Amino acid sequence: MRVALHTRVRVDRVEAYEAAHQEVPQELTAAIRAAGVTEWTIWRSGTELFHLIECADYARLLAELEELPVNIAWQARMAELLDVVHDYSDGGADASLPVVWKL
Repeated sequence: MRVALHTRVRVDRVEAYEAAHQEVPQELTAAIRAAGVTEWTIWRSGTELFHLIECADYARLLAELEELPVNIAWQARMAELLDVVHDYSDGGADASLPVVWKL
């Protein structure tokens, strides 16, 4: 399945956000892949961030990562950089952007 998300980086933290993504912990990327993700891309337009996730089951992904210590640490780090964060709660599976048009 494909899931599109929107988050927002703080205007004064753009460089730190991009730098952090040059050093995502290998343990976290391995856990993301183990949870069924085959691809996760983030685009930035100003402070707006758009994520496209290709995964087997987005709700399963959130459930597997929500309580994982390496993800909790990563999300704490991201919370310092973001105005709008990725929602790992049970309701987060409904936070994806709706499809408006597809060719």
